[in-house]
Amino acid sequence: MNARPHEPRLARIAAMIADPARSRMLAYLLGGHYATAGELAQVASIVPSTASAHLAKLVDHGLLGCEQRGRHRYFRLADADVAHALEALALIAERDSHDRAWASPERQRLRYARRCYGHLAGVLGVALYDTMVREGHLAQGTSGLQLTEQGSDWLAGLGCKPREASAGSRFAYACVDWSERRDHLAGTLGADLLQHFLSRGWLSGGSRAVVAAHDGSRRCLRLTPRGREALSPWLGTVLASQR
Repeated sequence: MNARPHEPRLARIAAMIADPARSRMLAYLLGGHYATAGELAQVASIVPSTASAHLAKLVDHGLLGCEQRGRHRYFRLADADVAHALEALALIAERDSHDRAWASPERQRLRYARRCYGHLAGVLGVALYDTMVREGHLAQGTSGLQLTEQGSDWLAGLGCKPREASAGSRFAYACVDWSERRDHLAGTLGADLLQHFLSRGWLSGGSRAVVAAHDGSRRCLRLTPRGREALSPWLGTVLASQR
């Protein structure tokens, strides 16, 4: 009798993601938010008891993390590797229908600017990365991208003081953008820039609020008039294209 062939772990992870309810939960958390089991049940259109069973499986398989805060437990994507895997799957899923998939007005707003696991993605995110590379603000280092002296001065001019990467995280690296199929900035630096833009009122949106639609609109970010003024010296052409 032939021995049972080895099942790669990839198959088990793929099965976890493939379930429609679990995939809705994962897509919701891709914006970098935390959510309770009740919120995720609503997102997935299932009853709370079923949601709890799905969430336990996702945690056991290393796709989600869970934190206790007061009386509530909050779920999040386990790490940036999970987020990038989900977006990579989306790239493959829409490979033959990319332009059509992004043609609707709702998708266009998502395409222009959105959260991707805590950093800025979409047209605006790609433009920000391109500008930083073109102007010499970033340089390739031994463990990813590094800020140059010129880049540090540029950030200081914006009023942004980035953190150093903590253990297990990367400071800055290029991440292939789901909608643009070009690189945007990921890592601690990307997250700090997005948070800075939000705190200054240059971007708004990306609410944690549960919505009935599952089209990703909860991840959308909107460029404000204040943001247009602040960022136009570097991103003027792209800012004019906001829909």
